[in-house]
Amino acid sequence: MVGVSMETAQQTEQRLRRVIAEADLVVHDGVWSFDEFPADQPPALTSETLAVVRDQESWSRLAPLDPEREGVERFGIFSFHFAENLDNSGFVGWLATHLKTELGTGVFVVCGSNRTRGGIYDYWGCPIDLLDQAVAVVDALRRTGPAAPAASPPGISPPRDQGGR
Repeated sequence: MVGVSMETAQQTEQRLRRVIAEADLVVHDGVWSFDEFPADQPPALTSETLAVVRDQESWSRLAPLDPEREGVERFGIFSFHFAENLDNSGFVGWLATHLKTELGTGVFVVCGSNRTRGGIYDYWGCPIDLLDQAVAVVDALRRTGPAAPAASPPGISPPRDQGGR
């Protein structure tokens, strides 16, 4: 849920730690990359395609890396589905700042919506070599969230549909 929040920086931090603690986190297997296509030739969608976006000149498809492609950026991917009725406004900037501070790198985020699972969800991409470190930062934030149970911190759930990968 995206909303307007009038709160202090400390209140925002507490709210977003609760959001991350209660979110469904999936770390996606494999190496991912962007494939580019001319604007007049949209890419074919497959069950492995995570996202497709375009600008005025080209389409860009986020999909598993084709092992024969060289010279493309390689990414690790993790995603969040947020708990229903929690205000997740500011989440992308908040977590991106934590990751930049801890890892020294930026990330990309692609958002979508699935109303049957609480609404907005995010796919996060980082350089593949930093995926384990990024997930460790996320996991630490989840464990220290105000809503995290003391006895058993939330774990990382397995991907829901890997399409045979």
